[in-house]
Amino acid sequence: MNTQTATTTKWAIDPTHSEVQFKVKHLVISTVTGTFKKFEGTVETENEDFSDAKINFSIDVNSIDTNQEQRDGHLKSDDFFSAEKFPQIVFASTSFKKVSGDNYTLEGHLTIKDVTKPISLAVEYGGTATDFYGNVKAGFEVTGKINRKEFGLTWDGITEAGAIVVGEDIKLQMNVQFAKQA
Repeated sequence: MNTQTATTTKWAIDPTHSEVQFKVKHLVISTVTGTFKKFEGTVETENEDFSDAKINFSIDVNSIDTNQEQRDGHLKSDDFFSAEKFPQIVFASTSFKKVSGDNYTLEGHLTIKDVTKPISLAVEYGGTATDFYGNVKAGFEVTGKINRKEFGLTWDGITEAGAIVVGEDIKLQMNVQFAKQA
């Protein structure tokens, strides 16, 4: 009888080779891009191709950067993220399934402020490589879209002409590299 147990491989995000971006329409005519500068994440997998991996990710809300200090301050305020009360955005996976080739669907629960909702993200696995120092790295590009209002980010500004200042749909784009843990 074979009693071999699967071994779990743990990976941790490499923040120096990763970025977390979001894009939102401004006045419906242009797009504002922002980043979060501080985040952490882990992947635990029993499979070489990462299928069925367990993924956890958190973002420091106070690290938001839209290249405009006044706007960043507004985003941290109670009009949006309430960063003082809710300093973290958290994601925990419920499923990571291969669609075809290097394409996966990542599903999980996203928590912004005090609202947790299921979301689905598209993931492209970029491959695995060993760096100059012998560290094994795995790269992923993650994309998706959420409606900010569903997560309690409900502030609305309307110009004198009646134009909406901030769009509801937020495009997410993350290029992340994970380092295999010994």
